[in-house]
Amino acid sequence: MDPSNPARIIEAADRTRTAVSYCLGYLRDAACWGLAMTASALAALYLRNGLLTSHLTALTLIYFFGGLLTWPIVVPIAKRYASHRPPTARFAAFFLALSIGTLAMTAFLFAMDYRWFYARWHAPFGSLIWIFQFLFTSASAVYQFAVLGSTLFLPLGLLCLIAASAYLVRHRR
Repeated sequence: MDPSNPARIIEAADRTRTAVSYCLGYLRDAACWGLAMTASALAALYLRNGLLTSHLTALTLIYFFGGLLTWPIVVPIAKRYASHRPPTARFAAFFLALSIGTLAMTAFLFAMDYRWFYARWHAPFGSLIWIFQFLFTSASAVYQFAVLGSTLFLPLGLLCLIAASAYLVRHRR
């Protein structure tokens, strides 16, 4: 950067400000998506059993981070494939990407929590037995999440998914 040219300094500052604003917008939207998925899980747990579970904190964190980590990964990919398409195709792309991505990330976090619990009974790290134990523990955790955990997205999560997809179609960056 040339310090003798003030126009370049202003231009660089504007680009930096734009990039920071863009990143903060993504983080804000990711936090909102994480909160929406947490609210969906809590609403389902409340309707199911009045929030009477001993794992409420762990479930809240898993669903929050599942949504939070999904947004910055999935939305840019969906935007790339949905750009220059009609609004209905963009809506479908965002709907599909967010639904599959959120389920996959939350299932992954659930599997890692499951793995952490069973790690004390597993073989030493890196051994062949450990690899089998890791794979089968993770697979059973993902199956258990698919059967029991994915239903926590349904009462409110579907509405949030529709609203987020419509938001992304209207507010392209």
